[in-house]
Amino acid sequence: MRIAVIGAGGVGGLLAALLARAGEEVSVVARGSALDAIRAAGITVDSPLGAFTQRVAAASDDPATLAPADAVLVAVKAWQVAELAPRLAPLVAPGGVVVPLQNGVEAAGRLAAALGDERVAGGLVNVLAWITGPGAVKHVGGPPRLTVGERGARGKPPSPRLEALAAALGRGGAEATISGDIERASWEKFLLIGPWGAVSAVARAPIGVVRTVPETRALLEAAMEELAAVGRARGVAIPADAVARTLAFIDAVMPEATASMQRDVGAGRPSELDDQAGAVVRLAAAVGVPVPVHGFLLAALRPQEAAARGAIPRFART
Repeated sequence: MRIAVIGAGGVGGLLAALLARAGEEVSVVARGSALDAIRAAGITVDSPLGAFTQRVAAASDDPATLAPADAVLVAVKAWQVAELAPRLAPLVAPGGVVVPLQNGVEAAGRLAAALGDERVAGGLVNVLAWITGPGAVKHVGGPPRLTVGERGARGKPPSPRLEALAAALGRGGAEATISGDIERASWEKFLLIGPWGAVSAVARAPIGVVRTVPETRALLEAAMEELAAVGRARGVAIPADAVARTLAFIDAVMPEATASMQRDVGAGRPSELDDQAGAVVRLAAAVGVPVPVHGFLLAALRPQEAAARGAIPRFART
């Protein structure tokens, strides 16, 4: 299967290397030193699935220069999707599918606005992976777990194009599931990663601390309840026990774990703040649901985000 991976960070780099090692024809869209490293030697992976360096079929910073792909996995940050989306059109083969893997719930809609509904499915990924250098990825924990599904296909059988993608991911060592309600699956993932990232970034603590201190645990649970209420108001079938199940998952995560947004905020990099806490505030306003916890989280993290993006001068974090 011909697969293009957009972004060579922890998620994109890991999936590209695993798929290429399994014999799929993989191309990668990357930039700067990551692109140079991948072109020169391939992608280096340190993972429970193996320590290896894997070359890919092609790598470029311009999607239009790569061969059209049967599946395009979009693994950039959520705030990069809107600008990138129109550039992906030449990369999608006839009948091909674009699958976003961002945190949050807005990426698929942004891609569909640029590429057309018929070319875009929904998707999400659960994995602990990050870059350790140009073209180098560290992966810990279990195998990547991906969920994909056709948008608006609740109750319909899986499509052949997503069955083929899931099979390819399985050959690479990932666990891939096709959901009959990808909107619900995406919101349930958002219920985990959005509150985790924002509360932990405000607390400046790993999840083991956040879930143990009563005040931050209460803040985390309140943020989850708000997010679930917004999803339900928008017609998403979020189960009544979703918050309880998400907290149980949080309690089982290794205590030193951190969320990607938290790591970006802590390092002074642009983050997905506006696509996570900001998205909850925006979407809540549209359906009239009050979200004071998310309003607080967004306001508390706004100075760091503004400084990271150059909107205000950088300042000492004391």
